[in-house]
Amino acid sequence: MLNEIILGVVQGLTEWFPVSSSGHLVLMHNILGFKTDVFFDILLHLGTLLVVLLVFYKDILRILKAVFRLDFKSEYGKLAIFVFIGSLITGAIGYFFYDFFIGMFNNLKMVGVAFLITGGLLFFSESRSGKNDINYKSSILIGLMQGIALIPGISRSGATISAGLLLGIDRKKVARFSFLMLVPAVIGALLFEIRKVSLVNYDFLALGLGFLASVIVGYASLKGLLFIIKKSKFRYFSYYCFIIGIITLIL
Repeated sequence: MLNEIILGVVQGLTEWFPVSSSGHLVLMHNILGFKTDVFFDILLHLGTLLVVLLVFYKDILRILKAVFRLDFKSEYGKLAIFVFIGSLITGAIGYFFYDFFIGMFNNLKMVGVAFLITGGLLFFSESRSGKNDINYKSSILIGLMQGIALIPGISRSGATISAGLLLGIDRKKVARFSFLMLVPAVIGALLFEIRKVSLVNYDFLALGLGFLASVIVGYASLKGLLFIIKKSKFRYFSYYCFIIGIITLIL
């Protein structure tokens, strides 16, 4: 039970802060001996999805209204198209390179290198914010970065938001787009993984507490990250990624 709660807290923190939740999962597997299975991973995905829905429900509702009205010329109609394009790129990368990404979870040295890459992205992108909007080109690039972030150690939020900042996109807009893109990504992952689940011999109380911990901590950390992005404090996370990357390489 304690393991599930700890993993839920770690997932809630690292899913949103740009430090790679999958990279930390690999570290916990190799150093602390914590193990997770597919069903618990699915619960954490559900927690992630719930947090996004709670924080961005207004934007999601406006996107859905625009789609139902076939209004793709409005702000939210265009946003729906861009989210679809980016998610399509991510899905293609995840599907065709699935075995490669799974293999990376057993390569601690490569995870360390990936942490350092995340740190570099965060460090160099912080001062590049502009006033541009999301467009077709940027949605493709951000979708590509989200796909690459399947590599453990590459932060999904860090890679996608950094890509947007380097393109001169407004901080608030690229952060919103990054987290909205997570919705179809999580749904796709759930549909792909749930076929592997067998509900046998589970301690559902422990799993439920882990899920609850990930939601509560995840909600707080996402709110905190949005504030940090607004204040241009991404660089602090880059220092952390550099340190954890070096430690991982030494191990």
